[in-house]
Amino acid sequence: MPSSPFSSLPRALSAIKSASNPQEAMCLYKITVVNGDYSRLHPLGSHAAVFILKACCSRLRCANFVRHLHAHLLKAGHHFHVYVATALLHGYVLASFPDARLLFEEMPNRNTVTINTMISGYAKQGEISRARLLFEEMPERDIASWSAMIGGYVGQGEWAQAFRLFRELMWAEELKPDQSTLVTLLSCCAARASTRLLGKSIHAYSQKSGMEINVQLGTALVDMYAKSGCLRSANLVFHRMPDKNVMPWSAMICGLATHGRGEEAMAFFRRMKEQGVRPNEITFTGVLNACCHAGLVEEGKKNFHAMTEEYGLTAGVHHYGCVVDLLGKAGLLEEAYDLVRKMKVEPNIVILTSLLASCKTHRNLAVAEKLIERVLGMANPDVDGGVYALVSDLYALGGRWGDAERIRTLMDRDSVKKRRGFSAI
Repeated sequence: MPSSPFSSLPRALSAIKSASNPQEAMCLYKITVVNGDYSRLHPLGSHAAVFILKACCSRLRCANFVRHLHAHLLKAGHHFHVYVATALLHGYVLASFPDARLLFEEMPNRNTVTINTMISGYAKQGEISRARLLFEEMPERDIASWSAMIGGYVGQGEWAQAFRLFRELMWAEELKPDQSTLVTLLSCCAARASTRLLGKSIHAYSQKSGMEINVQLGTALVDMYAKSGCLRSANLVFHRMPDKNVMPWSAMICGLATHGRGEEAMAFFRRMKEQGVRPNEITFTGVLNACCHAGLVEEGKKNFHAMTEEYGLTAGVHHYGCVVDLLGKAGLLEEAYDLVRKMKVEPNIVILTSLLASCKTHRNLAVAEKLIERVLGMANPDVDGGVYALVSDLYALGGRWGDAERIRTLMDRDSVKKRRGFSAI
């Protein structure tokens, strides 16, 4: 009889699966398996190993942890159980790709899932040609195989290859893309406004095939249309979605904010809260951006405070950047500078340059002087020529012609050049 307090397999697996954190899952695993009296090949070992790997590896991403568990499974004889091997491979792909490569080469029986995992792993490592070779060598592909390869091209920015492979899937295979495949492709369209027509075609295909617009696909469509400037289409998709969580709401709010529709974005945010949907960090990025575009200073400050105090979220550099820009444009330069000083993350050059630009607009050299040397220390002469020019202009506005000339001389000496204005259209 096992010494574990869990006398049955279902109880033990349920306890591990429902653990609140990786540490708790590992502790339960040790109690039920490592310290138990189960026989060498008791099914609890293999099933629990799969659960523990899924519960821990995706969150911890610790190579030593995976190696430790791998060693235990070797001793217990579960190493080449197909589900355990697949879970181990996934853990190594996340934590230590060289170990994943070795394990994959040692596996006597590879199935479609393990090959798909390695395709994604190779792609994430930038070895896209190796991923494609593995894809081409597969004896049998499922839709996840195609999604992994297409996603690999997307992750490496090889948009043309991703769409070419998608067309091959459409015309040369009996398989048909599912929601996850379309979501992957729509992320390409969202990243590149020039592919909006293809995004609309993907939407039309999903409608023609009778595909359910689930939360993931609906969010991807809303995001694609919103980033492309087709806010009416984004709104139509949003309202036709049968189920909505925080993600489609956030996509609409961010899209409206990006295109200067601050008041509408805030109206969406109020409706979202009224319907009981809890905002996340992405939502507040859109909200604060909307406040910045609409000049809603008090609203922006109130929501920034609510983000951390009411919802317990951690403000990132982009959240601080929105508020600093909001305060700077409103002429509240001392308050903006005070926020920069109290930031819990290191301010980047974008935030500091934004504040300097506001100092120039409002002709406030006093605040600018507190930032100039810090900004120049962060600036890269090869790409931040505009920063040097801004500093020179600020000195000139304050009548400090000697300092302005010094910066211009520095620009000439280091061959600093302002980047020409350009359009992506």
